Amino acid sequence: MNRRFNIGRMLMAVMLAFPALTAWTQQAPNGQASGAAQGPQLHEFSLTQAIDYAAKNSVMVRNALLDLQIQQQSNRATTSQALPQITGNLGLTDNVKIPTTLIPGEFIGQPAGTFVPLQFGTQYNANAGITLKQVLFDGQVFVGLQARQASLDFYQKKQEVTEQMLRANIEKVYYQLLISKSQIAQIDANITNQQELLHNSTEMFKNGFAEQLDVDRSNVQLANLQTEKIQLELNISNGYLGLKVLMGMPVKDSLRLTDSLTYDMIRDATLSDDYKYADRRDFQLLQVNKKLNEYDISRYKKMYIPTANLTANYSQNQFSNKFDLTQKNSWFPSAYIGLNISVPIFDGFFKDANVKQAKLRLRQTENNIDSMKIRIDNDVKQAQLRFSAALATLDFQKKNMDLSDRVYAQTRKKYDQGLGSNTEITTALADQKTAQANYFNALYSAIVARVDYLNAIGKL
Repeated sequence: MNRRFNIGRMLMAVMLAFPALTAWTQQAPNGQASGAAQGPQLHEFSLTQAIDYAAKNSVMVRNALLDLQIQQQSNRATTSQALPQITGNLGLTDNVKIPTTLIPGEFIGQPAGTFVPLQFGTQYNANAGITLKQVLFDGQVFVGLQARQASLDFYQKKQEVTEQMLRANIEKVYYQLLISKSQIAQIDANITNQQELLHNSTEMFKNGFAEQLDVDRSNVQLANLQTEKIQLELNISNGYLGLKVLMGMPVKDSLRLTDSLTYDMIRDATLSDDYKYADRRDFQLLQVNKKLNEYDISRYKKMYIPTANLTANYSQNQFSNKFDLTQKNSWFPSAYIGLNISVPIFDGFFKDANVKQAKLRLRQTENNIDSMKIRIDNDVKQAQLRFSAALATLDFQKKNMDLSDRVYAQTRKKYDQGLGSNTEITTALADQKTAQANYFNALYSAIVARVDYLNAIGKL
């Protein structure tokens, strides 16, 4: 396939990055989105609007936001451990057979060594009470409270990393579709020129100034251009489908792109070695992960410290041989307040193992941070090289395309005046098509290189 039609290759790379998108290839362009309650809508989006829409509707971003909300609820659960725990209890016991107790016979004047069976208690026992438990000191609970914000920051950064990946892919697809508009316009112009050439060749053949071979060549060239346009239109349709799925837009909706692509837009990124690791969201994510590892170590170390808990209870108990909870003088109160201090002495080195594991995980994260710095340096350097080469190639291919247009125009003029051959005009047309294809490929390569460079320095 001609390299100018690269939407399919680009979408394949996107789908490999986001496996969930493969489902869109099974849907027809006019298919109904499952579960949609409203009719098709028309969306006219700039690139910024498309990214904003994706931030609200993309499944990946929505799930990342849900992860953040899940962590918020987890933080509430952590906070609850430091708050009073109050429970109420109600109980009723029917002693169908009152327990029998043996007491020594000598207690009631019987011979020594004998036992007398007696039943103690009432048939019905009821109780109602309330219990308060309060953590006075627990190192693990307090560390958990300190780590709440870091946990939220972790999932917030994960969401930002997801949004950044989505933004990069949306920009590439969006600009590729803009380039495809220019390709369609160029092919239409080529088809118009070829139709005129076919008409002239046919007339010259009728008048004996050309051969049937010249007419056949013109027909072949026209058929190739029309086939090329059909294939490009198919790829564009697939590109719009892929962009909709990336954005989380129903496939049945219509999408129009309102931005335009200019040469200056591609060159608006200034190459520089002045970048910061902290600008990269994936680097920020590792930094937050390191902080969580440090909290983990602190949490396990706090297990060596004694814990203190306060317990208080108030209850009412009823004892009666009749089932009547409203009996007067049958309820008896009880209450207590307790303080429990738990002192760890020996646990078989369980806490020591946990502390060492946490320290090793911290070292892994620190290694990952060092590795990330090297990878960022490599990403930036490679992106700079690709972007510089892409811009140089674009400049060259732009001049080459302009030159091929002039060559074709001059050759066409000579041909129309009867001073040139059909072979010359066919060759000029083929050279023009090649130059156009190379220019559009260079244009897209420059866009991808620009996006990758901005992504590498954390400025996308």
